[in-house]
Amino acid sequence: MNDKTLDVLAIGNAIVDVIADSDDAFLDACGVAKGSMRLIDLEEAERLYGAMGPGRELSGGSAANTVAGLAALGLKAAFIGQLADDQLGQIFTHDIRSLGVRFDTPARSGIGATARCLVLVTPDAQRTMNTFLGAAQVLGPEAVDPGRIAEAKILYLEGYLWDPGEPRAAMMKAMNAARDSGTRVAFTLSDSFVVDRHHADLQRLLDEGRIDILFANEAEVTRLAGTATFDAAVDAIAPKVSTLVATRSEHGAVACRDGGRASVPAEPIETLVDTTGAGDLFAAGFLAGEARGLNLEQSLKLGAICAAEVIQHYGARPEKDLKLLAGDLLS
Repeated sequence: MNDKTLDVLAIGNAIVDVIADSDDAFLDACGVAKGSMRLIDLEEAERLYGAMGPGRELSGGSAANTVAGLAALGLKAAFIGQLADDQLGQIFTHDIRSLGVRFDTPARSGIGATARCLVLVTPDAQRTMNTFLGAAQVLGPEAVDPGRIAEAKILYLEGYLWDPGEPRAAMMKAMNAARDSGTRVAFTLSDSFVVDRHHADLQRLLDEGRIDILFANEAEVTRLAGTATFDAAVDAIAPKVSTLVATRSEHGAVACRDGGRASVPAEPIETLVDTTGAGDLFAAGFLAGEARGLNLEQSLKLGAICAAEVIQHYGARPEKDLKLLAGDLLS
């Protein structure tokens, strides 16, 4: 692994987050339920975007948030995701590169518009999220360069992107390239609906040994295992994967490897503001530990530190110095 020049290469949805202040009256006028998370089409996205007030526009998406966290920790990270050749595509490219993440996927024309998540924040701190997936869903196998996969210690795949056919084929190509080049494959289940829709696929990937590190939260791992309890689910899935990482929000996280098990509590926080990105940043911390050769408990601790930072403010990007918070773990 000494010839690996990248710590982590991630593949995921390339989404521009547009975050703006709002109020109940605006939500009512737009016919949007406060606190909801919904998928919208391009027409609705353009209508809502035009009506929103001034906001922050930055690169987003689950795996993109993870590599942003990795870059903030001082690791070498890269991202593959599909953009359209439009203004929001340019915004995504500039923003993610400005964080120190390598991003070279060419934007494409004729595939619709760049994905966006329009986030309306009301004074009571609730976030109403409206997502148009657009061009992100047409990432094809041609975007995956096996040579680039070979440069990475870890390939990180976003479960949300397993749903559409083209990105699924792209990720399978990446997994095959990873197997050929000694790159470890990490996969995050992303959401219970991914498990429900692709249960057979996921079990096959585990049975074939294609996943080295599996990330799941409590709901996802119990759905995958088909058990009623978290502990039973961990016991069922752990033997099928080299490393299982299962998070439990305020109850901490566990990881299993080679018959061993480690756990950490959630890090203490002052105020819970917004849980958006907690899982993404936990993955960033854990993967940073893995890339640096830390043990399971240390990697879990680093994940918990990163998750605790991001839930104490709005948005899925760290605001404090993660390297400082990590202390001796990454020194």
